[in-house]
Amino acid sequence: MTTAALWGTVAASSLLLGALLGLARRWPPRLVGAVLAFGGGALIASISYELFAEGLETGGPVPLGLGLAVGGLTYYGANKAVERAGAGRGDDSPAGHARGRRRAQGGTSLAIGAFLDGLPEQAVLGIGIAWGTGVSIALIVAIFVSNLPEAIGSASDMRATGAAGRSIVLLWTGVTVVCALATMGGFLVADMVADPMRGAVDGFAAGALLVMLVDSLVPEAREKAGESAGLVTVLGFALAAGLSLLS
Repeated sequence: MTTAALWGTVAASSLLLGALLGLARRWPPRLVGAVLAFGGGALIASISYELFAEGLETGGPVPLGLGLAVGGLTYYGANKAVERAGAGRGDDSPAGHARGRRRAQGGTSLAIGAFLDGLPEQAVLGIGIAWGTGVSIALIVAIFVSNLPEAIGSASDMRATGAAGRSIVLLWTGVTVVCALATMGGFLVADMVADPMRGAVDGFAAGALLVMLVDSLVPEAREKAGESAGLVTVLGFALAAGLSLLS
C-alpha cells in the first residue's frame, strides 16, 4: 500500500504542478499552444502504447471496445454540461462570444479530460503494483509528461477568462488528490479485478482522452501555436512513445 501511495502521488503531482506553473505567470499564447501540442502528442502515445495495447492484451477486444464507448460518451456528456453552463458568457458579438466560450470551455474541458483519464490510469497503476508487476520509472515519467501540459494549458485558459487563482488551485488540488487515491483504490481492489475489467478500465481512459483531444486540446493547440503545432505534437509523441517502449 505504501508503494502504491508513493507512486500514485508522484504520478498525480504533475497535475497540481502544472496548474501552479500556469498561474505563476502569464504565458504567451504561442507557448501555451506549444505546450498543449506537446502534451497532445504524449497523450496519443499513451493511448496507443499503454491504454489501448495493454487493454487489448489483458481484457480482449470486447471489454476494451465497451470501455472505449463508455469513456467517450462520458467525456462527451460531461463536456456538454460544461458548455451549457458556460453558454451566454463573453462579449455580445458572435466572434467574441465564440472566442470567449472556447477559451473558458477549453480550460475546464482539459480539467475534465485529466480527471476522466487520471482515475482509470492511476487505478491501473495501483492494480499493477498489487499484482507484482512492479513500477517502471519510464511509465511514471510518461504519465508525468502527459499530465503536465494539460494542467498548464487549463490553468492558463481559466486565468485568462478571469477565474480566481484560488479556485483554480482548489480545482486542480482536488483532481490531484482524487487521482492519487485512485492508485490506492486500484491496489485495494486488485484481487477482485479480472482481466476483462482491467481491459475495460483501460478502454474507458482511452475513449475519454480521444474525445478530449479532438474536441478541445488539438483545436486549442492549433489556434495558439499555429503551424508549429503539428511538429511539436510529433516531438511529444516521440518522447512518450520512447518512454512507453522502454517500460
